[in-house]
Amino acid sequence: RDAFISLPGLLLVTGRYEEAKSVLTTFAEAADDGMIPNRFDDNSDLTYFNSVDASLWFINAAFQYLWATDDSATFMQELLPTIRWIIDSYRKGTRFGIHADADGLIAAGDEQTQLTWMDAKCDGIAFTPRYGKAVEVNALWYNCLCLLAEFYARRDDEGAKRYKSMAEKVRAAFRGSFWNNSKGYLNDCILPDGTIDDSLRPNQIYAVSLSFSPLSQQQQASVVEVVQNHLLTPYGLRTLSSDSAGYKGVYTGPQRQRDEAYHQGTVWPYLIGPFIEAYLKVNKFSIDSKIQAAEFIEPLLWHLTEDGCLGSISEIFDGDEPHKPKGCFAQAWSVAELIRAYQLINSHCQS
Repeated sequence: RDAFISLPGLLLVTGRYEEAKSVLTTFAEAADDGMIPNRFDDNSDLTYFNSVDASLWFINAAFQYLWATDDSATFMQELLPTIRWIIDSYRKGTRFGIHADADGLIAAGDEQTQLTWMDAKCDGIAFTPRYGKAVEVNALWYNCLCLLAEFYARRDDEGAKRYKSMAEKVRAAFRGSFWNNSKGYLNDCILPDGTIDDSLRPNQIYAVSLSFSPLSQQQQASVVEVVQNHLLTPYGLRTLSSDSAGYKGVYTGPQRQRDEAYHQGTVWPYLIGPFIEAYLKVNKFSIDSKIQAAEFIEPLLWHLTEDGCLGSISEIFDGDEPHKPKGCFAQAWSVAELIRAYQLINSHCQS
């Protein structure tokens, strides 16, 4: 997961294409049961597959690589077969109960598993139980189907028609299941029994920032506005609105106390990447939106060069002011997404 989210910013924007190719092909070769490993063991040959979104992030990164390099040979021969395998396996069913439900949306996990990036667990207690249908997982799923439909549009009519049909079904179900009309944002997760978790979290931003969105333009704008008003801080997005009952504004104390706060209000700077992309998209990459976006990332640029581990960015910050840096002092995806945000602000042509 971290590698594929980091890959565009660290390796593609910076022109390190051979390293990007190596990362993608290494993970593709390790695929099993239609899943990409989430982690390789440091001390053995073991691979871990305990993630529902890593395989979908792999697909997104593979297409980003193709667009950046035009290396169709590597894509077609070494990445596309794995991409198709992932899509088929997620549709039919694979590890951890990952499968496409009757409505086309991806459901995964149970009370014993933590398969999304919000995976903090201590003494058997999952602090952010998000099994069932998670919003960012299904935003990724829709995006992957659209990427394949677009790719095959000029190559294979039947393939294009198949993936487009799947995507259209997912889009309709996504809007019906996740859009919270009374609150103007997306529900975070739908449990297997149909219970809706409408916690205001940043995961929904991917339904706007990814190449293909299942939302209307009005819905996209509403999501960005709500996230900006309730989750945006100078150093990234809070993992939970400070208005929520379960909000934890300071990441400190013993392990259990820190795990409780890890995704319950703690700020993650890597989320500035999808937020900036979503913000620019809904504002059509206007000059004014670029000026505002540049102001949004200024504190993180300062942190990169003047504070903490110079030349890097911390993993997390406190949700409460003054937003002290915490966790790992040098986090790859924090740096990667700031680089990508900076590139979007400074190089994207006005629409």
